[in-house]
Amino acid sequence: MSQDRIAIAHEMIAHYNAQDADAYVALMTDGACEAGYRGAVLREGREGVRSGLKAMFAEFPQNRADILNSYMLGDTVVLHEKVARSPESEPFEVMSIYSFADDLVDRVEFIR
Repeated sequence: MSQDRIAIAHEMIAHYNAQDADAYVALMTDGACEAGYRGAVLREGREGVRSGLKAMFAEFPQNRADILNSYMLGDTVVLHEKVARSPESEPFEVMSIYSFADDLVDRVEFIR
C-alpha cells in the first residue's frame, strides 16, 4: 500500500465537493462501481460513475458531503458523511464503504 487509503477516500470527497467527476474517477479502477450496500449497482465502470456524477452535479449544483468520521480496517475504508443537496434541503447521513484494488478504489457502497 503506497498511499494511505483514508487519504485517497478523503481526496475523492474533495473532488466530489468540487464537482470534478474526472478527478474523482481518476482514483478508481476501470471496472469500479458505486452501489447500495449489498444491493444494486448504481453506477458501473469509470464512465458510468463519471456520467452519473455529472448528471447529479447538474441537478444539484450546491451538493456537498462533509466527512464526520473516517475508519480503516485492512483494505477497506469507511466514511461517515453528512450530505446536503442544497442549502435549503434537509441533509442526510450516509456511510460509504470503499474497497480497494491496490491504490485505486474498486467499489463504493452506500448505507443510507
